[in-house]
This record gives sequence, structure tokens and C-alpha cells, in this order.
Amino acid sequence: MSALEPRDAEVATEPTAAPPPPPQGGILAASHRALSIGIISVVLLIAFEATAVGTAMPVAARELHGISLYAFAFSGYFTTSLFGMVLAGQWADRRGPLGPLAAGISGFAAGLLLSGTAGTMWLFVLGRAVQGLGGGLVIVALYVVVSRAYPERLRPAIMAAFAASWVIPSVVGPLASGTITEHLGWRWVFVGIPVLVVLPLALALPAIRRTASGPADPSVPAPPLDRRRIRLALGISLGAGLLQYAAQDLRWLSVVPGAAGAALLVPAVFGLLPRGTYRAARGLPSVVLLRGIAAGSFIAAESFVPLMLVTQRGLSPTLAGLSLAVGGATWAFGSYVQSRPRVEPYRERLMSLGMVLVAAAIAAAPSVLIPAVPVWVVGVAWGVGCFGMGTVIASSSVLLLKLSAPDEAGANSAALQISDGLSNVMLLAAGGAAFAALGGGSVGTHGAAGAVGSHPAAFAAVFLPMAVVALVGAWVATRLRARTDGVVPL
Repeated sequence: MSALEPRDAEVATEPTAAPPPPPQGGILAASHRALSIGIISVVLLIAFEATAVGTAMPVAARELHGISLYAFAFSGYFTTSLFGMVLAGQWADRRGPLGPLAAGISGFAAGLLLSGTAGTMWLFVLGRAVQGLGGGLVIVALYVVVSRAYPERLRPAIMAAFAASWVIPSVVGPLASGTITEHLGWRWVFVGIPVLVVLPLALALPAIRRTASGPADPSVPAPPLDRRRIRLALGISLGAGLLQYAAQDLRWLSVVPGAAGAALLVPAVFGLLPRGTYRAARGLPSVVLLRGIAAGSFIAAESFVPLMLVTQRGLSPTLAGLSLAVGGATWAFGSYVQSRPRVEPYRERLMSLGMVLVAAAIAAAPSVLIPAVPVWVVGVAWGVGCFGMGTVIASSSVLLLKLSAPDEAGANSAALQISDGLSNVMLLAAGGAAFAALGGGSVGTHGAAGAVGSHPAAFAAVFLPMAVVALVGAWVATRLRARTDGVVPL
């Protein structure tokens, strides 16, 4: 029997308008070329800053007599970025990503200038905080651009392109930064980078204005500003800052700011992250949690690698930075692997494997504290870890956008980045406290007479716990797939 009744068959033979063909081409097709080049240029700037500034940081901290505050130079950035992320999510969902992106790049540049002209370590940290506010605005705005301007099939590719844009800076950044630091001084690294802001602004902003500006649905009134989320964002930033201060100031009086920080932080975290994040509920909550575990454990460890190589093995800032250069290429390769269509059914397994590789790399890095171990071991280990990070970070971004409605992309992207930044702050605080408690604040440099003030145990106390945290991430990666049986996990 025919599937159509005679009357239906007559109707079916009438000409009907064919559905429009799906757009073809990749991220560099004519419809996406200008936007792709523009936003990749923004990521290129961020990548160059991260690799260049990380190389100059040990010298800056030493000249400003702030080795004991070394962790603040990193966590100060992440602390203020938490507020910037929430603000950007609200701003982008209501008005589009153009405004927060422009404001973020401007703040990013202003913070670099403030750090580069600082006369004390605390002023240097303040500059990093201003830079973090701008960085928080930028990263969430970029995610909203991707969610609005690219179809789902192209999102893994643009995320892979973001990762690939780290390759050249990972090689050129440490070399250029080390050379400038040694011959002109570390300040020129900071004050020179803002010049690069011009190119991303010229390329990205006009393309975003054409393709992704305004609210997600112009026919629907923009949602009101969620003042509660803004208050929670202030609470999470201030709480994280107080906890970081308490962790670095190892006196009994530090219990007071530590308790105040926890009182502000805990309710803010519950209010800003998806329900069930803290217990790794399946689906979106586990995606957000894994992002924090991966980024926090890796960044907290990586922040101490150049300092360890300079103070314990006598490397120059240039060579210490270049020891991590191979990681840019392997990170990009890991992101490329996750972007292949054949990998999609195995994404969760790939992410779990990636976290195992990250844990192995972090655990292997402090082996160079043994003089007989060659320093190139760090480069090899970090290359392996960066491959794992490339698979995990890009995949978590893809999964988040896949699980987010268009008008929720800003808020959910902010939650992902909050998890990222908050974990960075908390694990840097923990690592910095352990580092300071074991005498890390007095580490010196190798000289002709040998090591001065060496405290290898201080470095081991940073790396080994972070390896354990990364292993926890391998378990969380098994819970990324949402339940399909209709049962809501408790």
C-alpha cells in the first residue's frame, strides 16, 4: 500500500519551494573570513601576552623585590577577570558582544601599561588586576561571537583555530621577551605589547558589528540587567582576593580575611555556576567543573615552571620561556584532533585521556629539581601535557555551546570562564601558600658559587598536588554526557 492516499499524492505533486541549501565552506569562506581573521587576531594578542609576560615575570618580581608575592601577579589577573566574565555575559546577552569586546581590549592594554611602569610589586599586581578585568570581558565576548556567528558544524574548527593561534607566540613570545628582558629590561615587554591592540581592533570590531552585534533575537525585548548576578560577581572577586591574600600572609591574623573571603565566595559560586557543578552532575555542570579543574591545575603548575628553571637550574629567562615553547604546537595539535568529525562520538573518552596526560606532565616537571635530570625533560613533559589541554579546553568549549540556547550563551560562557578563573585563583593561592611556607619566597639564582637560597621542596609542593587535581579531572570527564533516560540525577 502506498504511503500516500490519492488526495495526498495530488497535493504532493504540486511544486513547493525548496529549502535553502546549508551554507558551505569553512571558517575562512567568504561569509566568515573577515570575522575569523579578526577574532583569531584577538586570541593571537592574548597568546603573545601570556607567553611573553610569563617569561619576563620572574625578572620583574625579583627586581621589584616581590618574589614572595609572585603568585599574586598571576592570581590578581584571574581574580578581577571573574567579575569581568559575569559582566560580559550580562552585557553580551542584552546588547551583543561588540561592546564588551572593545572595552575588554582597552582594559587589557591599560593594565599592561600600568604593570610596565610600576615601581613596586603591589602596583605591578594592580596592573595585572586591571588587565584581568579586560581579559574577562574579552574571553566571554569571543564565546558569544562564536555561538552567534558560526553554525554548530564550524565551532570545533574555530576553537581549533584559536588554539593554533598560540603556536607562533609560544615560540616567538619567549624568545622575544627574553631578549628584550635581558637587553632592554622587563618593562619594555609590558609597555610594548599594547601596540598590538590596533590590529585586532581594526579587524575584529567591524566584522562583529556586521555579523554578531545586537541582542540574539531583535524581536524579543532585551532581558533586564540581573543585578543579583552582578552582586554575586563582586562577591566572588572580592572573596577570591581575600582568600589569596590570606594564603600568602601566613600569620594567624590571616584567618580573618580568609574567613571573610570564604563567606563571600561560597554563596557567589553557588549562585553563578550551574546547579550541581560542585558534585559533578552529568551534562553541563560537569563540563563547567572540568574546565576549572583542567585550567586551574595546569596554570597553577605552569606559572612556577619558569621560576623553577631560573632559580634552580640557572637558565636565562629566554631559555626558561623557550622550554615551554613546544607546548603551543602540541596544544594546537590536540585542539585540531578534537575538531575532526570522526572524533565526535569519542569526545568524552578523548577528554578523559587528555586529563591523564595533563596529570602525568605536571608530575614529571619537578623531576628537574634533581641535578642529574636534564632540563629538556620539562619541555617534553609540557608538550605532552599541552596536547592533553588542547583536547580538553577546546572540547569543553564545544560542549558548552552545544548545550546552550542562543540567549543563554553569554551566561553559560561566563559560568565556564568563572570556573576556569576561580580555579586558577584558588589553586594558585594553595600553591602559593605551600610555596611560601616551605621557603619559596627566598629562592635565589644559581651563580658561580652554586645555588643560593634553593628550596626545591617548595616547588615540589606546588606541582605534585596539582597532578592529583588533574587526575580528579579524568574522572569528571566520564560524566560529561547528559542522561538520556529522562531521570534527573539527585
